[in-house]
Amino acid sequence: MPKSIFDKNYTFLPHQSLLTFEEIRDVAQSFVKLGVEKIRLTGGEPLLRKNLEILVEELAALRTPLGKPVELTLTTNGTLLPKKAKALKEAGLNRITVSLDALSNATFKAMNDVDFSVEQALEGIQAAHEAGLGPIKVNMVVKKGMNDHEIVPMARYFKQTPHILRFIEYMDVGSSNDWKLDEVLPSREVLNLIAREVGPLRPLDANYTGEVAERWAYSDGQGEIGVISSVTQAFCKDCSRIRLSTEGKLYTCLFANQGHDIKPLIRNTELSSEDRLIKMEYAIRNLWTARRDNYSEIRFNNTIPKLPKIEMSYIGG
Repeated sequence: MPKSIFDKNYTFLPHQSLLTFEEIRDVAQSFVKLGVEKIRLTGGEPLLRKNLEILVEELAALRTPLGKPVELTLTTNGTLLPKKAKALKEAGLNRITVSLDALSNATFKAMNDVDFSVEQALEGIQAAHEAGLGPIKVNMVVKKGMNDHEIVPMARYFKQTPHILRFIEYMDVGSSNDWKLDEVLPSREVLNLIAREVGPLRPLDANYTGEVAERWAYSDGQGEIGVISSVTQAFCKDCSRIRLSTEGKLYTCLFANQGHDIKPLIRNTELSSEDRLIKMEYAIRNLWTARRDNYSEIRFNNTIPKLPKIEMSYIGG
């Protein structure tokens, strides 16, 4: 959520503006029928949504045209996992990703402006591990001059765990983070630092076409890391992600400045449930085939105006 929610005059969306779990499931079902095999719940912080386990159970029941269950994942800050991990696993969640930008509390709080500690996030990771929500991925956004001194400590800490630590280049998501190019530490430098200070690395094959993380393993066999290089090595041409906001808008790019509102279609009571799903599939197919998103490829073109972008606190990662 944006910092402005702490303003006493902040206006929240009325509850009826948010998609119900049943509506989210129907949209997800349309995507799965069109070939989607992986669904991620993200945020903000998705575990703040009341009774999220019910939605997880609904999504876990979806099947592809070949009868295969979808891969169901969730990204979280980890603080509610000690209370939620077991129930999420029982509801059908496959695995989680935890955002953690430092091991030092001071650096962590400076990066994220949060009121919880690193220890709480680590307790959440442990709870998820014990619940069987693995392999757990830990995402560290690297901002030069802010938390780059934490790269080696983070790598050493997670090296001998079953968790996969991933380093993400600092991106200009949204319009409020005052992004500057000189604050980006290229992934290549991160890899060189880890190879020199923690241990030699060897490349691993991608798990699937369009995987955003470049995978590396320690040569001694003790652990895996990943790097996500959307600033220095754009991967727009292989992108296979689309995002559904909590109020029913579809975004075909993380750096979008507007979404495509499908809520009127979702709530069209003049159509039968079957007809709504058919029309939704048609709308999704048209939207996806017509997309022209390649922001990461044109980021450095000075002729491109600085348009306002959707904040990650709204659209998710």
